[in-house]
Amino acid sequence: MDLGVISVRYARALLKSAVQTKCEEQVYADMTVLVKAYADIPRLRKAIDNPMLPTASKKTLLSTATGEKATPLTLRFFDLVLEQGREEVMQLIASSYISLYRKLKNIVHGRLVTAVPVSSATETKLRSMVEAKTGGTVEFLTEVNPDLIGGFVLEYDTYRMDASVHSQLRSILNDLT
Repeated sequence: MDLGVISVRYARALLKSAVQTKCEEQVYADMTVLVKAYADIPRLRKAIDNPMLPTASKKTLLSTATGEKATPLTLRFFDLVLEQGREEVMQLIASSYISLYRKLKNIVHGRLVTAVPVSSATETKLRSMVEAKTGGTVEFLTEVNPDLIGGFVLEYDTYRMDASVHSQLRSILNDLT
């Protein structure tokens, strides 16, 4: 069976349980921390996928990776996933949960990359602009990349607005060659 289908099924079941127990926001926070842990610590996936590692150790790893304040539902869900032998798709389940939660709550994930740090007033203005266009709440991630030279790159959903000096210089170079 396709791992994507499996992960979405588990994520839907987790979201349904979280909504029923009114802790979907806390589980969302747990899954966000878990996905970040998988990204930051590549050995975590290898350890979780290791068939020689006992289930109790895998649960401890997953619990630790979600942080100190993991919800009881998240911990019970880890038990279920480990009991069913689906720990190899835990990272996909967490990512699927995040996507389903964002869709349910109409949350748009956006990213703003600038050449220099941006003021909070400018960030707020861009956030409200994106919220007005999408009709949803925006989770904004800001980054500083000096390679842009100036300007910014704004991304959300499938939209990308590149108003950086770097891309304009690249465009001029392409036109000249």
